[in-house]
Amino acid sequence: MQKLVSVWFVLLLLIVSACAPAATPQPEPTVETSLPTPVPTMPPAAEPTAVLTEPQPTQTGESEPPGGEQAETKVFKIVPGESRVTYEVGETFINQNNRFSVAVGVTTEVRGEIYANLSNPPESSIGVIEVDISQFKSDSSRRDGVIRNQWLESARYPIARFEPLRVEGLPQTYTEATPYAFRVVGNLTVKDVTREVAFDITAQLQGETLTGKATTTILMSDFGVGPISILGVLNTEDEVKLTFDFVARP
Repeated sequence: MQKLVSVWFVLLLLIVSACAPAATPQPEPTVETSLPTPVPTMPPAAEPTAVLTEPQPTQTGESEPPGGEQAETKVFKIVPGESRVTYEVGETFINQNNRFSVAVGVTTEVRGEIYANLSNPPESSIGVIEVDISQFKSDSSRRDGVIRNQWLESARYPIARFEPLRVEGLPQTYTEATPYAFRVVGNLTVKDVTREVAFDITAQLQGETLTGKATTTILMSDFGVGPISILGVLNTEDEVKLTFDFVARP
């Protein structure tokens, strides 16, 4: 009987010992593997946003130099009344034994702008120049009327327009009150005809006043104007000298 009880007691201990270790090891590995994974993924996400904001200050700083260069250019406006455009053309009076003279007409109605870069003269430029040629006056009102209404037709096309294309021969440096010679090439429009013309210019700046003289020679026939012929009275030459004396201030 005692042997039977001891046998049952041993079996009971084996069953208890077999069941006890199986319950304890299962929860331990699941807890250890789930905790470390979410922790290292959070810090790297914050680093790229700080790097993206760094280039912005350099972009705003690069926009400042163009404004500084533009400040070097000074705008001079041609002053009507103090400036004038003159034409000179030879004419022969048939009714006066072929007497030769030079007809001169003047207008002070001229407008335009000159852009002078005093620190870098080759960067200077000239804007469009407009002249009211309907206001040309000479020593003969009869001549003026014929030119205005018939030959030049300035009553219909009152504005002659010169649009510069390029400036050649500007000096590398500027000295006040020193005359400089250069050349301006551009399109001259008279009536409804446009031709390329070159003006030789001498100009100087003294204080706040820019003065100068521009000259060129054109053919009236290039613009469909002449030469002018009044039967039994006079004939003009085809060549015309144009002179532009200008005064400009800021």
